Amino acid sequence: MIREILEYPDPRLREVAEPVATVTPEIQTLVDDMAETMYAAPGCGLAATQIGEMHRIFVVDCAEEDEPSDLRVFINPEILEKDGQVVWNEGCLSFPGVREEIKRAERVKVRALDRSGKEFLLEADGLLAVAIQHETDHLNGVLMVDKLNALKRRMMGRRLAQARKNPEGDSPAE
Repeated sequence: MIREILEYPDPRLREVAEPVATVTPEIQTLVDDMAETMYAAPGCGLAATQIGEMHRIFVVDCAEEDEPSDLRVFINPEILEKDGQVVWNEGCLSFPGVREEIKRAERVKVRALDRSGKEFLLEADGLLAVAIQHETDHLNGVLMVDKLNALKRRMMGRRLAQARKNPEGDSPAE
């Protein structure tokens, strides 16, 4: 089921998500809804908090358009290591039509549970590493606007208002 994506400045986006105690059929249905919502948006990542569900869950799919789907589910993710630095032109489904240059770690190592509740470790770089950091931020109530200086925040606010007036210019976001 496609869910409504919360848009900035909805205060629920600032809430910190709670850990998932047990991966139940209800949690798996939520994961399925999140994936369907992300693909419909379209985006390459979506945190549960972006649809008003305060669970530590996010989904990402960083496959290129000409590649098969690579859906990854992260339940109770924990970034264990960060290395390097990269500046990435990020978008966000909660900031439709807006992109911004954000500094992130170039590589990350993350531990999480998959859709069935099995623990895994993953080392990632490139877009996947950026998406993992972006979505983990969402679970902690941190938004991409928080990564900007005051001038860029004001400019982003103006671009967001303009994008809401003209949604045709949307591009895929994280």
